[in-house]
Amino acid sequence: MSAQTITLGCRLNFAESEAMRVLAGDDAIIVNSCAVTNEAVRQTRQAIRRAHREAPDKRIIVTGCAAQLDPTSFAEMPEVSRVVGNAEKYSASSFALTRRDDSWASKILVSDVMAAPVPPVAAGFLARVRSFVAVQTGCDHRCTFCSIWQARGASRSLPYEAVRDAVTRELDAGAREIVLTGVDITSFEGGLGPLCQRLLADLPNLQRLRLSSLDSIEIDDALMELVAGEPRLLPHFHLSLQAGDDLILKRMKRRHSRAQAVETVQRLKAARNDVTIGADLIAGFPTESEGAALNSLKLLDDCDIVTAHIFPFSPRPNTPAARMPQLEREIVKARAARLRQAAEERRMSWLDSLIGTDQTVLIENSEKGHSDGFAPVRIAGTKRGDLGTARIIGRNVDKLVGIFE
Repeated sequence: MSAQTITLGCRLNFAESEAMRVLAGDDAIIVNSCAVTNEAVRQTRQAIRRAHREAPDKRIIVTGCAAQLDPTSFAEMPEVSRVVGNAEKYSASSFALTRRDDSWASKILVSDVMAAPVPPVAAGFLARVRSFVAVQTGCDHRCTFCSIWQARGASRSLPYEAVRDAVTRELDAGAREIVLTGVDITSFEGGLGPLCQRLLADLPNLQRLRLSSLDSIEIDDALMELVAGEPRLLPHFHLSLQAGDDLILKRMKRRHSRAQAVETVQRLKAARNDVTIGADLIAGFPTESEGAALNSLKLLDDCDIVTAHIFPFSPRPNTPAARMPQLEREIVKARAARLRQAAEERRMSWLDSLIGTDQTVLIENSEKGHSDGFAPVRIAGTKRGDLGTARIIGRNVDKLVGIFE
């Protein structure tokens, strides 16, 4: 029997949760935590308390980035049986507790993740329709706002053969779409583009390949070639842009300029006319002026962003940005709200522009799925795994309504 998992945060976490699920028995709940913001850590604690209320007899094992960064605070929670670090979470012995241990010090199994080896391939699925396959973990960059490199360690890539075999297993198990994921997949050793080229050449039954968040400055020529000429590479690209002002980008220690971000999007759209763009953006970074905030707001239009993840700046412990002059929280919240509103208006306008068009749609669950460009679509009477061309006939709030032709 397998453990229940509660997953917070990124797609990589979802993939890793599936790998961990089989390592603990059905008397356990594994909470896979996120540390990207203070709110993510708060939600992790909330999930732990809720899980204990709903299943008081089960062991609660906490792992993931928040657990790696601050294991003691989670071990001190009375609901928690064990805290497992990111370097230990692939070992069955890490989850082998026979009963609750009330001594918090002995609950902690966390080592230096910077010395961790390459983890095994992790794959996670949403009912085996869309599968996330992790190809690397860790990060070699040091953005001033980010603590994830401290939780994940250095960038380590899996061997091509391991990735290929994992994708093959997922396809054989019924997955219709593969999403390559990781902390920084554009840093994959040997190049992300060549990895995708080899997978698509070696696996003709891989008909739908997506990519998780990309560092725009690291998109290589091989990947651009696939964008232009390989329809099996789906045309939605989520970029880690973070800001639209050059001074703020410099203080974030990002490696691209505003102009380079815009140029990357222009290249993607020139390569394929149905490319859609998503992006991560941070509002209220320390020292951000109103003019700098407006530059980020304008980036929505300049990069034609239709799926925006907006984060109000959250100072993470032991990061350079936490030591910079902070903006008042009300200003941060207001700028995030303004950015979200503008992003939502653009998104609704984009969805409306698709009404009357034909879109390839994969149904993932409950009559709901996504188009190739990652527009959410509901098609009545469909079942999980249905794939075909749909006529888009309307919009219901934030989802398109379609019918299979």
